[in-house]
Amino acid sequence: MTANNKKEAEKQKKTKAPTALKRDIQNEKKHLRNRSLKSKVRTALVSLQKGISAKEPKEQLDPKLNKIYSLMDKGVKKGIFKKNKAARVKSSLASKATSPAAQ
Repeated sequence: MTANNKKEAEKQKKTKAPTALKRDIQNEKKHLRNRSLKSKVRTALVSLQKGISAKEPKEQLDPKLNKIYSLMDKGVKKGIFKKNKAARVKSSLASKATSPAAQ
């Protein structure tokens, strides 16, 4: 056998261990969950920003703000967002939503 044939034979013999396959499946599930939550957060942010720019009353902005708070906290709990990022986002949105310019 030549060197190339030996390498090809070794590649054909090697397969992923069952634990590695399970880890791949787990990672894919986690990836989809993370993507879904991040998408929900972005959608909620756009909704709130449109409300602020349309000068909606505070009573209409509060539920949107609460939704973002909830989603960011869930993201931190699941390890999708860092704690400080969530605090930064919530703080900046709260100041924008309650500023006199938004009213």
